[in-house]
Amino acid sequence: MSDSEVSDRPAARVVCVDGRGRVLLMRWYDPVGGQEFWEPPGGGIDPGETPAEAARRELAEETGLPGEAVLDRWVPVRREFTWLGVRYAKTERFYLARFTGTPEVGPGALTSEENGTYRGFAWFSPEEMAGLPDPLEPPDLVAVVSRLTLLG
Repeated sequence: MSDSEVSDRPAARVVCVDGRGRVLLMRWYDPVGGQEFWEPPGGGIDPGETPAEAARRELAEETGLPGEAVLDRWVPVRREFTWLGVRYAKTERFYLARFTGTPEVGPGALTSEENGTYRGFAWFSPEEMAGLPDPLEPPDLVAVVSRLTLLG
């Protein structure tokens, strides 16, 4: 894929909220763009997979958290970003997962690409998220979390 091409590979993400109202974010480093950023766990939807199935699988792979925690509650999020030299422009489903306490997090099965770019995780309040020195992806993530947690 050349720099001028845009990928719309389908993907799903999970906004994990702990018992204190904090959101789990993963920290990644893009060696091509030279930037670190924070985003919720998630990733590409495999052929034959539904978005909810992909969200559950990605949550387990990236965090070790149980996929069953992903609720059937989501909001569409328009995203435009560049990762490893590829420009992405697409709408992703952001699902909600709630936990009563603060669960243990540990990557379950990162890909070799993820192993080389993963920098850790942390739980943040919406106020802390808004004040992070590294970018959030998507940039309006605080508003996305608000929309998702206020649904229904």
